[in-house]
Amino acid sequence: MLEKIQADVKEALKSKDELEVSTLRMLLAAIKNFEISRGQAGYQATEPEIVSQVQKEIKSRKEAIEQFKVGGRQDLVDKETKEIKVLEKYLPEQINEQELRKTVTESISEASASSISDLGRVIGLVMSKVKGRAEGSVVSQIVKEELSKK
Repeated sequence: MLEKIQADVKEALKSKDELEVSTLRMLLAAIKNFEISRGQAGYQATEPEIVSQVQKEIKSRKEAIEQFKVGGRQDLVDKETKEIKVLEKYLPEQINEQELRKTVTESISEASASSISDLGRVIGLVMSKVKGRAEGSVVSQIVKEELSKK
């Protein structure tokens, strides 16, 4: 995946797409910083770790969009939205809601969860099963809904 991102940077440079170049360079920097933080010489991030970095970059842009909306900066909202679209190309195909609900119900049974106090345990189980194919906030919301039915 790292090679694909680097190849896409080259393509974006050739096509003079400044937004894509800067977004992908920021992503590469985030991945490199992650690898350095691991503290091992020559550590290579695995694909799930790269996906995790992509998700963090998208999350930070979504938070920025909220702030820019409050500040009335539509130009920056548009820029961040375009950057999210660039980053989303590197995420695995997202799980649909029906499939996610099924995974949540299975995880609730598996964890023998009976109340909202089991929320963290169930979310952990679900997130390990969907591995980057669903946003944490969506998983959390669905788990809360399902547990409140208990």
